[in-house]
Amino acid sequence: MVKYFCSSTDIRSTWDHVVSAFWQRYPNPFSTHVLTEDVVYREVTADHRLLSRRLLMKTNRLPRWAERLFPSGMSRSVYIIEDSIVDPVNKSLTTYTWNLNHTTLMSVEERCVFQGSVEHPATTQLKREAWISSSIYGFSKPIQEFGLARFKSNQVKAMKGLEYALSNLQGMYTSCVFQLKQGREQEEKQRKTKQLIFNCCHFWKGGKLKQEMELSFCPRNTGLLS
Repeated sequence: MVKYFCSSTDIRSTWDHVVSAFWQRYPNPFSTHVLTEDVVYREVTADHRLLSRRLLMKTNRLPRWAERLFPSGMSRSVYIIEDSIVDPVNKSLTTYTWNLNHTTLMSVEERCVFQGSVEHPATTQLKREAWISSSIYGFSKPIQEFGLARFKSNQVKAMKGLEYALSNLQGMYTSCVFQLKQGREQEEKQRKTKQLIFNCCHFWKGGKLKQEMELSFCPRNTGLLS
């Protein structure tokens, strides 16, 4: 028997920003159990979709009742494969994840779809599904119940981590806009300063030229009064 979980939520951010945050969500203070992430494969298809496969390593602390059943030297690290498809034309990001080791104890498969909203472009719809199973005879049901509870807890942390990445991106965007605005204001100040200097120089040259012309036509200088 397999435990099934499904949830849907709306993320108050554009699909482009959500996808950018997705690739930058680690590390974050809400997902300290994620230790490493490595890109294993990446390809852009002829129809402009981005295909990626990543290998992640996470910690997997066993509950107390499970520690009595399994060897103390058992690895607490879990290796996870994450396949993803980014479709910029249809504005969708689909991910598939599953664990490589400890599959006898527990197997967790997850599918997420981040879909841009046509009616509300500033919102991204997220549908998350999970299938949890165990092959431990006599203990599969409590293990699956534990796995489901942990998955629900981890998905809350995952959402907070994504929101954290979105906040960082928004901060970077705001900083860039502020710097761009400052740069434009500085350029405008420099332009006005140059124009002021030019006007002053033009006025000074014009006044000096006028004075020289008046002196050149002064009868005293031409000898007409001599």
